[in-house]
Amino acid sequence: MELKKELTAIEVFSIGAGAMISSGIFILPAIAYKAAGIGIIFSYFLAGILMLPALFSKLELASAIPKAGGSYFFSSRILGTSAGVIDGFSNWFSISLKSTFALIGFGVFAGLLFPDITEFDIKIIAVIACLLFSIINIIGIKSSGRLQVILVFFLLFILILFVIFGYRVMDFNSFKRISSINWFKVISTTGMVFISYGGITKIASIAEEVKNPQKNLIRGALSAFLVVQIIYLVVIFVILGILSDKTLSNSLKPVSDAAYKIAPGQSLGNFLLIATSIGALLAFITTANAGIMTASRVPLSMSRDGLLPNFFGKVSKKRKNPYIAIIITTIFMLIIIFWLNIEKLAKVASLFLLMLFAMSNLSVIVVRTSKISNYKPSFKTPLYPFMQIFGIIVYLILIFTMGFFTIFLASVFIILSLLWFFLHVKKRVTRKSAFLHMVENLIEPDFKEDEKELENELLDILIERNEIIEDRFDKIIRTSSVLDLNKTITRKELFHQVSKIVAEKWDISAKDIEKKFNIREKEASTLIYPGVAVPHAIPHVIIEGKHKFDIILVRNKYGIKWNEKGDVVYTAFCLIGTKDERNFHLRSLMFIAQILQDPDFHKEWMNAKNENELRSVILLTKRRRT
Repeated sequence: MELKKELTAIEVFSIGAGAMISSGIFILPAIAYKAAGIGIIFSYFLAGILMLPALFSKLELASAIPKAGGSYFFSSRILGTSAGVIDGFSNWFSISLKSTFALIGFGVFAGLLFPDITEFDIKIIAVIACLLFSIINIIGIKSSGRLQVILVFFLLFILILFVIFGYRVMDFNSFKRISSINWFKVISTTGMVFISYGGITKIASIAEEVKNPQKNLIRGALSAFLVVQIIYLVVIFVILGILSDKTLSNSLKPVSDAAYKIAPGQSLGNFLLIATSIGALLAFITTANAGIMTASRVPLSMSRDGLLPNFFGKVSKKRKNPYIAIIITTIFMLIIIFWLNIEKLAKVASLFLLMLFAMSNLSVIVVRTSKISNYKPSFKTPLYPFMQIFGIIVYLILIFTMGFFTIFLASVFIILSLLWFFLHVKKRVTRKSAFLHMVENLIEPDFKEDEKELENELLDILIERNEIIEDRFDKIIRTSSVLDLNKTITRKELFHQVSKIVAEKWDISAKDIEKKFNIREKEASTLIYPGVAVPHAIPHVIIEGKHKFDIILVRNKYGIKWNEKGDVVYTAFCLIGTKDERNFHLRSLMFIAQILQDPDFHKEWMNAKNENELRSVILLTKRRRT
């Protein structure tokens, strides 16, 4: 069952921003300051820059393949099923872990507001919050999306208030220390704060539920990243100008401590302290809410593909959301809250994210090199492939700086994932990936095995992305014969070849069909001029029988000599039908006229690489459907 498309650009923005703004701004700056001093502002800036390859790659893939599961779905189709298994589990666990950390942070900050609560009380608060947001997600993504919008905008309002009031009392002499910055520590600290931006890429997991994803997904994600990057830098700038070296080094809540310093002992200071503390709680809430929402879509997608048992893929008939996947994700998060070492798992979660980012960058390189015809992203990564290569190298370097223990755990995880693939998945799932197409193109460019499965799946995704409801004309185009000619021919030669195709399909005389085409052309030319860039032809004939209708698609880049006047045709739609199909015949002529008048049709048609892509150009061209 398909998920409901309800999320708008503003909700995508809120989910992306909410997934980023949490401990990265309310707790982490103090920890990072101990390592890099005042240079942390450059660490945050560099971390944002290093996030761009992963963000751009994810957005390109999500705009072309907006399906639940995000990077898992990309990896399984592009790099292969075994890579998809590793990516899927990594993606699911990393989002769940990040959300759990936010819930624990929620409890910790509650402890700062109420000093008498115990560690067990903090966990109970985290559990209650986890259950609450799970229920909200089960009720429906629209409810969750609306809540996210309210929470995020209130959070941004609080942070903007902090900046406005804090700027007035900053001590700019603090920034004289910039000249003594240790740039090695700045770069090493970049890896620590890098995870602060990781949440933005998770919106790819809910791409299937976004209205008009080729626009709303891109606008929402890029604006969220830009706004949060600015917020991070400005807030840290204000913190550095307010708090002393000693205060910031020993702080667990740098934003709230700086807020109080704006007007200590006064009502304004107390107000800002409370407001920023509430903002911190909201930040942890938005991260947890967005995490549960996106994490649950990964097992849903894996179940659809047979990588997990079927019950993971159950979707509520009424709410149209993956309630089983949400419940199981919640249980996993509750186990983490009570039983697991959060500090070590935080490092593993960071490592998982870096692995996922590297795989996403590799996926873009592979799918573009494979020349899969129905890969049509509405957003393309700038500076390809240098952006992806740079990202892969940087993410691998960051992985190997995380220490032996973390890498060991990741290796065990990969081995267990591959065991699951070989024992459970390999016999159940056989799919040809874009990686294999790429290898074929590199080894033997002219060698083509059957690409229909992946091509057709991507075509179906594009049709769903563009919210196209297929009609009878589309169904005929999907199975229509295609003549892609590679030399100049005459109209008579064209009719001869088309007639042979029709005769073989409908078991009728080729000579009779050819004769009908020629007679029809003599009676009235089927050449089309008005409203189109170049001449096209729509020859059509009536045949004997009932309930028969077909369209033969013709492209000839070298031209078809249509008449003695010298007219040359590069595209032809040959229509064949029985008398009882007259009404549909007329509608088909209208549909073709609409397609030909599309300003982009001729360019895309002439640039299509193969028969599948020629059909796709017609299926994806905007027209009135009945």
